[in-house]
Formats: sequence, C-alpha cells, structure tokens
Amino acid sequence: MLQTYDRPLIQRWLNEGHRTCPQTQQVLSHTILTPNYLVQDMISQWCKEHVIELPKSAQDVIDEQVITDADRGRLNSLLCKLSLSVPHQKEAAKELRRLTKRMPSFRILFGESSDAIPQLLSPLSTGTTNIHPDLHEDLITTVLNLSIHDDNKKKFAEDSMTIPLLIDSLKSGTIQTRSNAAAAIFTLSAFDTNKQLIGKSKAIKHLIDLLEEGHPLAMKDAASAVFSLCLVHENKGRTVREGAVQVILNKIMDHILVDELLAILALLSSHPKAVEEMGDLGAVPFLLSVIRESTSEQSKENCVALLHTICFNDKTKWKEIREDEKANSTLCKLAQSGTSRAKRKANNILDRLNKSPSLGK
Repeated sequence: MLQTYDRPLIQRWLNEGHRTCPQTQQVLSHTILTPNYLVQDMISQWCKEHVIELPKSAQDVIDEQVITDADRGRLNSLLCKLSLSVPHQKEAAKELRRLTKRMPSFRILFGESSDAIPQLLSPLSTGTTNIHPDLHEDLITTVLNLSIHDDNKKKFAEDSMTIPLLIDSLKSGTIQTRSNAAAAIFTLSAFDTNKQLIGKSKAIKHLIDLLEEGHPLAMKDAASAVFSLCLVHENKGRTVREGAVQVILNKIMDHILVDELLAILALLSSHPKAVEEMGDLGAVPFLLSVIRESTSEQSKENCVALLHTICFNDKTKWKEIREDEKANSTLCKLAQSGTSRAKRKANNILDRLNKSPSLGK
C-alpha cells in the first residue's frame, strides 16, 4: 500500500537512518520518494479556494542541503587525516560518522569527489581483521550514513572496495559494525542494478549467516537486506541455495521477526526449490498456526499465499490442510475475515478441497 507524507518530514525520517514506514512499520523495499501530484493538486486547489498561500514546506529540505566552502574544507581535512596515524584516523572517522548522520549536506558533498570513497576506506584497505574495533565501526557506519543519499548509492556499489569490505564487516567487528554493514547493503540495494551487483558477491550468504546467529541488533538489518535483494529474480535462487528457507523457518518457529521473515518467504515462493523445501521442512502446520494466532493481517495474508503455493505444487500436503479444517476451520475463518487477497487465496484452497473430496484423504 502506498503512503503519502509531507516530503520534508519523510525525508528527515529517512535522513535519520530509518528504513521502515512510519505508519505501517513495514520494511521499505527502497528509499526513493515519488511525488504525489494528485494530493499536491488537491492541496493547491483548496488553498486557492480559501485564499490561503500555499506553504513552501519543501524549503526545509533545501535549507538542509546548502553546501559551503567551509564544509568542503572540513571534509577534505577529515579525509586527509584518515591517511595518518591510528589516533588521527579514529578522531576523523568519529567526526565523519557524526557529520554524515546529522548533516545531509555532507552526504551530498561526499559525492562530488571521485577520491572520497578510496580516502574514506583507506584504513580498511589491508582488511578488517587487525583494525581497531571503534575505527572499524565508525567507518562502516559512515558508509551507511552516506548511502542514504541516492546519488551515493551507485558510486558505492560500483566502487571495487565497498562491497567486499561490507561483506568482511558482516563477518567480523562489533555487533554494531556487523549490523550497520547489513543496513548499508540494504540501503545500497535500493536500485535494481545495485541489487544485481551485490547479489553476484557473497553478501547473501553472510547476511543469512548473520540472521542465523540470532543477535537481536543485527537480525532485523540482515532480514531487511535479504528482502530487498530478493526483489530481483536472480537473487532468489542465490538466497535459496545459501540455505535461507531453513534458517528463516527456524526463526519464525521461534517467533522471531515473524512478519519480516514471512515477507521474505513470500518472495522466495516464486522459486520452485524454495516451495519444495518449505513443504519438506513442515511449513504447512506451522503456517496454519500463524494464521490462527497472529494479529498481523499482512502475516496472515503471506501465510495463506504460501500455503496456496505449497499445496498446489505438492498434492501430499492437502491432507494437512483438510485435517486442520476439520479441527480448527482455520482457512474458513480467514476466508470470512482476512484481507481481500487472503480471502481469495483461502477460498481457492477451500474450493479445491470441496471439489475434490478424495484429495488429502
């Protein structure tokens, strides 16, 4: 569902590093804003009819993005410090982390120089194993902050150092470093071309490993990144081959990130191997229990869509559906009270059961 917000406010929300919809709390598949001209015209017409001057709210965003020569000098000075001793590097990295979080103008300014990325990542050029953990965390978090600005996304994704260093940072460093590396991959993957570039690396494997480890701080960022990458078809196969289905089902069965992980399974359900694995791993009874117990309409919808795909691809699963209907009427109830898509999927399954009395017996 599309949501409409006042542009300066939603831009500020994104600038602060949020990657969920403020209204629904669902993970955003990208952070690219699209003007709602219909609402804009309605507001303009209302102001005209009531003789009210149209507020110039977009000016708030413009004011935040003014770049001065002093800013350029400050950035160059900090980048130069990253080539000096470790204490200088730590001081510069901490300041860059702070500035790129609080000042959108610094994110814009960073993209003006072709040397800025190599300079920023230079302390990591020999790898992440022996780097000071605070310096490592500050540099990766700066990459995350900079990647929020759309013009930087392509530059970082195409830079030869960035993705390999983010992958290394998924494996080592503080848990905040690893979490922010996953968040940076999520943010960079807003563009489909970047999704393809990242997918061809080993990032998906290490995101799934991070998800499997189960640290609360890192799991959500890892799940968000996997979801975004799977929005392009070729990454679905890569994700399935890396064992994502079992990892995700295990987490859901432990009642961890249920809504987010069901959304990933729903994406993967267009891949035949994923559907086969879900059936083999006992997904059917568990998906039915989620429908009964969950308060999330989106999760119920994803569950019944998954059940629909599993059962129509594997006739042996109809027995579990039929037995559950006799005991709990799970799908019958959903067909009456779910979302329009959930009702449609539930009714399709029930119709098939009713038209084929021998099915699942």
